[in-house]
Amino acid sequence: MLLLSALISGLGLGAMYGLMALGFHVTYAVSGTVNFAQGSSMMLGAVLTFAFAQVLGWPMLLAIALALALCAAYGLLVEFVAVRPFASRGSDAWLMSTVALGIVLDNLVMFSFGKEPRSLPSVLAQTPIELGGLGLGVYPLQVLIPVIGLALAAVLHFVARRTRWGTAMLAVVQNRDAARLMGIPIRRVVAVSFALSTLFAGIAGVLIAPLMNVHADMGTLFGLKAFAVAILGGISSAWGVMLAGLIFGCVEALVTATLGSSYTQIISFSLVIAALALRPNGLFGRAEVRKV
Repeated sequence: MLLLSALISGLGLGAMYGLMALGFHVTYAVSGTVNFAQGSSMMLGAVLTFAFAQVLGWPMLLAIALALALCAAYGLLVEFVAVRPFASRGSDAWLMSTVALGIVLDNLVMFSFGKEPRSLPSVLAQTPIELGGLGLGVYPLQVLIPVIGLALAAVLHFVARRTRWGTAMLAVVQNRDAARLMGIPIRRVVAVSFALSTLFAGIAGVLIAPLMNVHADMGTLFGLKAFAVAILGGISSAWGVMLAGLIFGCVEALVTATLGSSYTQIISFSLVIAALALRPNGLFGRAEVRKV
C-alpha cells in the first residue's frame, strides 16, 4: 500500500519536473540555449497565484490566468536581457546571466513576499478520493497533474511537427540564415520560445502550490532536478523529457518511501549519472547528426 501511494505521488511530482523540463526543451530546440531561471519561473507562478487569490481575493481562475501571463512576460524579459545580448555575439555568458537573473528574482520575491511559507488552498487538494477496497486516499490534483503534463507534451509535439509556426521554430535552430531568407522573424520566434519556457514552469508552480508550501526558494531544487530530467530524457525530445520526468519522480518517491528522505538525492542523482553513462544522449534522445 505504501509503495502504491508513493507511486501516485511520484507521478505527480515527476509531471512537475517534466513540465519544467519541457521549457528547457523548447528553448534548446529553437535557439540552442536554455533558461536556467526555470526554477524562479516556477516559483513566480506559485507566488503570483497566491498573491492574487489569497491576498487580493480575486477568483482563482482569474488569478491563475494573470499569473501565467506574467510568467510568459518574464520569459520575454529573460530572453531580451539575459540571453539575446550574449547569444547574438556568439558568447556563452547567457549561462551565467540567466542564473543571475533567477537569483535576482528570488531575492526580490523574498523581500516583498517574505520568508514565511504560505499554503494555497485548492478544492482539488482538500478532499482525497478513496480508492475502493485499498484504503488509499488520492487527491484529485495528484491525478490531474500527470494528465496535464502529458497533454501539454502532446500539444507541443503536434505544434512542432504539424504547424507552420512549429516548423518555423525548428528551422531557426537548424539554419538561421536560411530561415531569415524565408522571411521567418528569428528574434520573435526565439522570444516566443522563452515565453513558452517560463509559461510551462509557471503552470508547474500553479499545480504544485496547493500540495506544498509557497515560498521564495521553492523553485531552486526543482529547477536543478528539471534540468537533470531534460538531459536524462534527451533534451531534443518533448516526449522524452516528460517521460523522464515521470520516471525520475517515481524513483524519487519510491526511494523516499522505502529508504527515507536522507537517501533520496543520493540515489536519484546517482542513477541519473549511471543512465547518462550508458545513454549519453539521454534515454529517449538521438545522437545529433552534423552535416559538413
